[in-house]
Amino acid sequence: MKTTLLFCLLTTALFGQYPGAGGPPAIKGTIKGSVTDEQTGDPVEYATIVLLAADGTTQINGTLTEPDGSFRLTDIPVGDYQIKATFIGYTELLVSEVKTTKKSPDLEVEPITLSADAVLLDGVEVTGEASLIENRIDKLVYNAEKDATNQGGDASDVLRKVPLLSVDLEGNVSLRGSSNLRILINGRPSTIFATSVADALKGIPSDQIKSVEVITTPSARYDGEGSGGIINIITKKKEAQGFTGTVNSSIGTRQNNFGLNVNALVGRFGINGGVNGFWSWKRDALIDFRRTDFAGGETVRFLEQNGVNESGFFGANGNVGAFYDFNAYNSLNLSGRYNRFARSGEGTTNGFLDNFLTGEDAIFSRFNDSKNANSGFDGTLDYRKTFPDQPDRELILAFQLSGQNSNTDNIVDQSGSLPIYQRDLINTNDGLNLEYTGQLDYVHPAGEKVKIETGLKAVIRRIDSDYRTQIKPDDNGTFTDAPRLTDLFFYDQDVYAAYLSTNWTITENWGLVAGARYEATEIGGEFSNENPDFVNPDFENSYQNFLPSIILSRKLSQFSNLKGSYTKRIQRPSLFFINPFTAISDPNTLQIGNPDLEPEIVDQYELAYNTYIKGVVINGSVYYRETKDLIESFLRVDDDGIASTTTYLNIGASDTYGANFFTSFTIWKKLQLRASVNYGRYTGTGTINGERLERSANVISGNGGGSYKFNDKLRADFFVFGRGPQQTLQGSNPSFSIYGVGLNYDLSERTSLGVRVITPFSEDKVFASELSGTDFEQYSAFTIPFRSFGVSFSHKFGAIDFKAQNRRSRVRNDDQKEGEGNQQF
Repeated sequence: MKTTLLFCLLTTALFGQYPGAGGPPAIKGTIKGSVTDEQTGDPVEYATIVLLAADGTTQINGTLTEPDGSFRLTDIPVGDYQIKATFIGYTELLVSEVKTTKKSPDLEVEPITLSADAVLLDGVEVTGEASLIENRIDKLVYNAEKDATNQGGDASDVLRKVPLLSVDLEGNVSLRGSSNLRILINGRPSTIFATSVADALKGIPSDQIKSVEVITTPSARYDGEGSGGIINIITKKKEAQGFTGTVNSSIGTRQNNFGLNVNALVGRFGINGGVNGFWSWKRDALIDFRRTDFAGGETVRFLEQNGVNESGFFGANGNVGAFYDFNAYNSLNLSGRYNRFARSGEGTTNGFLDNFLTGEDAIFSRFNDSKNANSGFDGTLDYRKTFPDQPDRELILAFQLSGQNSNTDNIVDQSGSLPIYQRDLINTNDGLNLEYTGQLDYVHPAGEKVKIETGLKAVIRRIDSDYRTQIKPDDNGTFTDAPRLTDLFFYDQDVYAAYLSTNWTITENWGLVAGARYEATEIGGEFSNENPDFVNPDFENSYQNFLPSIILSRKLSQFSNLKGSYTKRIQRPSLFFINPFTAISDPNTLQIGNPDLEPEIVDQYELAYNTYIKGVVINGSVYYRETKDLIESFLRVDDDGIASTTTYLNIGASDTYGANFFTSFTIWKKLQLRASVNYGRYTGTGTINGERLERSANVISGNGGGSYKFNDKLRADFFVFGRGPQQTLQGSNPSFSIYGVGLNYDLSERTSLGVRVITPFSEDKVFASELSGTDFEQYSAFTIPFRSFGVSFSHKFGAIDFKAQNRRSRVRNDDQKEGEGNQQF
C-alpha cells in the first residue's frame, strides 16, 4: 500500500506539470544562426532577433546577436515559427518556415544577410578597408585610428586633420570660422571643456580616439547650444567575449604619453576602463609685445616688453564603463571619467615705458611664476528600452553628474623706476563648476515613413569662484588684499528644455527632418561681499528661446544627395567668459570675465552637396550665418594710461557667408589623398561706449594629407594644415600652420611600432596678433620651439581579438559657449 501510494505521488509530480496529465514531457530545443552585412560580409553585432509564431502575430522569444554576428535561442518548444532580424541602418528581414520537430528539436538556420536601408536620410556612406573619411548626409566622420600620424599626439592634433575644422596652436577649435560650437565625448558633454577647451583637448591622447564626427546642422533633439555645429569625439571603447586590453606609449622631443586600457565582456555584462598619462618637456617661449596709445591723433605713450618664459604641462585621465543587457529590449549603461591637467611656467620680462605727455620714462623687470590646474569628473547612468513589435521605437532615461575644479596661482615680483612697477602681487582663483542633468528621450515610428522624436531635459549648474589678489607696494611692505580684486562669487544657471522632431521619408527621393526645441533659462549671481570697502551688486536674469530646425534632402542618384537646411541656435557663455576673476600674470595686460553677458542668437542657412563618383568622394556646401548679441573679447586702455584690460562683451552683430569643399580619392589602390578648403567672409558691427566698430575680413583654412600602403605591415601617413588669422572687431589673432609625416609598422597582428616627425624644416614658429582701437594699436608675438620627433608603441593583449562597440550616453549638454586657451607659456 505504501509502495503504491509513493508511486502515484511520484507519477503526479513528474507528469502533472506538462499539458495532458500522464503524457510525456514536452520537447524543447535550440535555434541558432548568424547575421551579416549583405554588401561587406561583416558580422552585424547587436542586431535584434525576434522569434514569432507561424502566423507572425505573437512574439515567442528574442535576443541580440553577439559581436561575431551569431545568435542563439534556447528552450524553444518544437513547432513552426518565423524569425525577424532588424538593426538600425538596415532593412528589416523576415525568415519564414522555421520549423523544429521532436526528431530534430535543434535547428541552425541559413545565414541571414541584411541590406543597407534605402531610406533617404541615412545618406551616402562610402566605406572600405582604409577609408579615412566617411561622408554622410547628416555628418562627416574622420576615422582617426587609421592615421599613423596621430600616434603620440593629443586631441587637438587629431582635430586639425578633420575637414571643416580649424585648430590654432593652443587647441582652440572653430568650425567654418565659428568657435561657437559644442564638443562631446562619446555623444555626451563634459565639464572639462567649461574652463578651457584647449587644455581639455590636450588631456585626451590621440591614441584613445577612434573617430571624430562633425555635425553642421544639428536637429532639434540636440541642445540649442553650439551655433556653429557639434563635434563628437568617439574614443576606442573595446568589447569582446572574454578579456582584452591595449598598451600604448610614445616618447618624443616635445610630448610623451602612456596608456593602458582593459575590457571584459561575459554574456550580457561588459566592463571597460583605462588610465592615461601625458607630459611635455619644458620649452622656452620668446615674448615680444608693443602697444602705442593715441590722443587727439597724436602718440602719447609707448609700451614695450620682451622676455623668455619656460613652461611645461602634465596630465592624466581615467575612465570606466559598464553595461548590462537584461534582455534584448532592456539595458543599463554606466560610464565615468576623471581628468587632470596642470600647466606651469616661469620667466623674466624686461620692459620700457615712454610717456610723451609727462616726459617720464620707465624701465622695469618682472619675474612670473604661474601654475594652472584643472580636474574634473563625469558620471552617467542610462536606461534604454526598445520594443519587440517596433524595433525603431525606444525610450531612454538618463542622469549625469559632472564636476570641474580649476585653480590658478600667479606670483609677480617686480622692480622698476615707477611705483607701479615696484609692486609685487599674489593672484589666485579657485573655481568649482557642478552640473546635474536629467533627460528623457522617446522615439516612436508612426508608420513606415515617419519617425517622431521627443523629449524633456533639465540642466542645473552651480558655479563658485573664490578669487583673491594681494598686493605689496614695495620690497619693504606687506601683502594686503585688493578690495576690488577679492571676493567669492556664486553663479547659478538652470536650463529646462523640451523638443519635438519628425523624420519623414516623403518619397523615394525626398526626405524631411523638421522640429523645434523650447528652452527656458534662469540665471542668478551673487557675491559674498566680504570686503566692506567695495560691494559687488547681485543680479538675476531669465529668458526663453524657441529654436526651430529643418533639413530637406533630395536624392539625386544612388550616390549623390543635395541637402538644404535652416536652424536657429543659442550660445550661452560658460564659466570662462563670466568668471569675474581678474587674471594678473602681466600687470600691464589684465583679463577679466563678465557675468552680465547675454547669450548669442544665431540663424544659419546651408546648402550642401555630396557625391561619390568612381572612387572619388566630393562634398561641397555654401552657408550663411547671422549672429546677434555677438560675444567677443574687447580690449581697452585703463584710465591710468599704463595697463590694458581685456574682457568679454555682447559687442554687436556679425554676418558670415562662406563655402567649403572636401574631396578624397585613391590612386593605384595604395595611395589615398584628401583635401579640404574652407572660406568665410566675416563682417562685424558694434557700438561700445559710443565708439562705432566695424570690420570685414576673409577667413581661410584648409588641410590635406593622405597615406601610402607599402604592404600589409608598413604604411606611411602625411598631413598639412593651414589657417589664416582669426578675425574680431578689434583685429586678428595669430595664423597657424603645421605639417608632418608618420610611419606605422605592424610587428604582428597585435603589436605595432610607429615614428612621426612634425615640421622637420621649421625649428621655431612665430605667432603674432594685431589689435587696434580709436586710442591704441597693439602688436604681440611669441616664438616657441616647434619641430618634434617621436616614436610610439602599441600592443593588444587578451584571450581573443575584439571589435569596436559604441554604447553612447544620450545625455548631451550642448548649450554653452566654451572657453579658449589662456595662452600661457
